[in-house]
Amino acid sequence: MSRFQIKDKFYLDGEPFKIISGSFHYFRTVPEYWRDRLLKLKAMGGNTVETYIPWNMHEPKRGEFNFEGMLDLESFIKLTDEVGLKLILRPSPYICAEWEFGGLPAWLLKEDGMRLRVNYEPFMKEVEAYYDVLMPIITKYQIDNGGNVILMQIENEYGYYANDKSYMQRMMDIMKKHGVTVPLITSDGPFPENLNGGSIEGAHPTGNFGSRTEERFKVLENYTNGGPLMCAEFWVGWFDHWGNGGHMTGNLEESVRDLDKMLELGNVNIYMFEGGTNFGFMNGSNYYDELTPDVTSYDYDGILTEDGQITEKYRRYKEVISKYTEIPEVPELSESVIKRGAYGELKCEEKVSLFSVLDDISKKTSSVYPVSMEKLDQNYGYILYHSTLETEDAIAKIRLWDTADRANILVDKKPLITLYDLELAKEAEILTDEEIAKAMALPLEEQMKLSQRGKDLDILVENMGRVNFGPRMEHQRKGIGQCVQINGHMHNNWDMYTLPLDNIDKVDFSKDYIEGTPAFYKFTFEADECTDTFLDFEGWGKGCAFLNGFNLGRYWEIGPQKRLYIPAPLIKKGKNEIIMFETEGKVKDIITLKDEPDIG
Repeated sequence: MSRFQIKDKFYLDGEPFKIISGSFHYFRTVPEYWRDRLLKLKAMGGNTVETYIPWNMHEPKRGEFNFEGMLDLESFIKLTDEVGLKLILRPSPYICAEWEFGGLPAWLLKEDGMRLRVNYEPFMKEVEAYYDVLMPIITKYQIDNGGNVILMQIENEYGYYANDKSYMQRMMDIMKKHGVTVPLITSDGPFPENLNGGSIEGAHPTGNFGSRTEERFKVLENYTNGGPLMCAEFWVGWFDHWGNGGHMTGNLEESVRDLDKMLELGNVNIYMFEGGTNFGFMNGSNYYDELTPDVTSYDYDGILTEDGQITEKYRRYKEVISKYTEIPEVPELSESVIKRGAYGELKCEEKVSLFSVLDDISKKTSSVYPVSMEKLDQNYGYILYHSTLETEDAIAKIRLWDTADRANILVDKKPLITLYDLELAKEAEILTDEEIAKAMALPLEEQMKLSQRGKDLDILVENMGRVNFGPRMEHQRKGIGQCVQINGHMHNNWDMYTLPLDNIDKVDFSKDYIEGTPAFYKFTFEADECTDTFLDFEGWGKGCAFLNGFNLGRYWEIGPQKRLYIPAPLIKKGKNEIIMFETEGKVKDIITLKDEPDIG
C-alpha cells in the first residue's frame, strides 16, 4: 500500500510530491462529462483533483440519502484514480463554495435555536449521523487502503466564522473514529486572525487566497512548523451575483505570476479548474449590506469555461506548470469531443397559470398565521400564501415580518407590488394618505365599488438561495416567518402551498391561463443530434427553466447571465420539452437555443 506523509514537504511513498491540483465539483457537472474535465486537468500537468462533498445534496431529507447520478461520489472517486490523479476530499459539513447554505441541509433550520458549526449537541448529532453513512463510502479509497485519496479537510475556512476549538477537535475525532487515516488539513484565510481561529494541532494548515503569494505564504509559514506551504484555494477568478453589472474576471498576467511563485515555493489547488453550474435552486448568496444571490452559472472565470472549453488561461497555466513537472501525453483526450449546437427559436405551445395547478403540484396547509418553508418540511423553491381580505376595504400599507427573500403580492390575481430583501423589512406604501382621504370622501356606495373586501390575497415568496458565509447562516429560514401586517394590523387565516417544483411533470396545461400571474410555459424541440446548447431568455422576466423535468436553474433579466447552459446528456434524441416558470408575467412567445454562452 502507498503512503502519503507531511514532513518538510509532502511525500508519496518516501519521495517528495508537489501537489498541483485543480478544484472540480462533481455535483456541478453531469457525470457524462467528468472524464473529459479530469483528462483536461491531467493534460495541463495536474497530478491531483480536489472536491467538496455537499451534505445538503447527499442527505436532502433527514435520514434519506442520495448517491446516484450527479451525486455518485463513489464512481467519481474511482474515475479520478482511473484517470491517474490523486484526490483531495473536503467532506466537512460546511463547504461554502457559493453553494446553497454552504452545503448544510436546510432541514437543520426546522429546529428552533439551531446553532451551526460549533460544539452544539443537536448539530453534532446530525453531523455524526451523516458521517455514519458518508465515511464508509470514502475511507476505503484512502491511499493507505489502496486508493488515491491523499488528504482530507476537517472544516472549511473556520477561522472566518468562529474559533471554537472544542468543535474542531470533535470534528477531527469523529473523522478518525470513522476510519480516516490520511493526513488532515484545515484551510483558512491568509491572515493571523483566520489561522488562529481555524487551525488545530493534528491538522496541517493551508491558506486560501488569489494574489500576493509570497506575502501570504510568509504568514502561513508561522503556522506550518516547517511543513509544506500550500494554497488550498488559489482563486483564479470570482463568482457572479444577479445584478452585479457584468461577468467577474481575474487579471490573467498577475494570476500567471502568482501561480509561478506558488509552485516555486510550495503547492497549489487551483480554484476553480472548472466551475460548472448551480443547477436547480442550489446557488448560494452573500449578505453584507444587502442580499446578493449568485447566478446559475458558476463559470468563475475558471481554467475551463462552465461547459468545459479550454481557455487562454489554461494554455498559460500549462506553460507555468511545465517548468515544475513533465506534462504528460493524454491520448484519450482526443477521443473526448464535446460539441456546441443551436436548436434555434422555439415557440410557446401551451401555458397555464400557477393558480390553476396549485392543487396538482402542492398540498395545502392551513394556519391562523403564516409559517416558514422549513416548518413545512420544504427546503428550496417557492411558497405561496393565500388568504382573503375579510376586514380590509383596501390595502393601503403592507409589511411582511421576518420574510425572505422575494415576495410577489397579488390581489384578485392581479400584481400589487413586489418586495425584495430590505424592502421586506419595512412598511410598503400602496396608497398615499391623500389617495386614502380622497377615496373616503366619496359617497359610501362609490367606496364600496372600490373596496377589495372579499378578494383573494396571494403572496408568492421565493427562496433566492440561502446565505453561504458568515453569522447570517443561522438566520436563513425562508418564506414568511412571523406575520403579514396590513394597514397596521396582522392579517390572519392562511392557506400555504409549498412549491419546491420537483414535480414539474404534474403541471396540467389544459387548465386556465391568467395573464400577468406567475405561470408555466411549455416549449418543445426535436433533436437529431445531442449537443451542448444555451437557453437565451431575452424578453423574459424572472423564474426558472426545466428541460425534460430537470431543473436547469434560475434566470433573471437583470443579468449578468443571459443564457442558461444545457449539457448535451440532458437532451434526448427526438422530442424534448422545456418548461419556463415565470413569476413576473414578463414573457415572449419564444425562447432560443444558441450555440454559445452569454454570461455578461
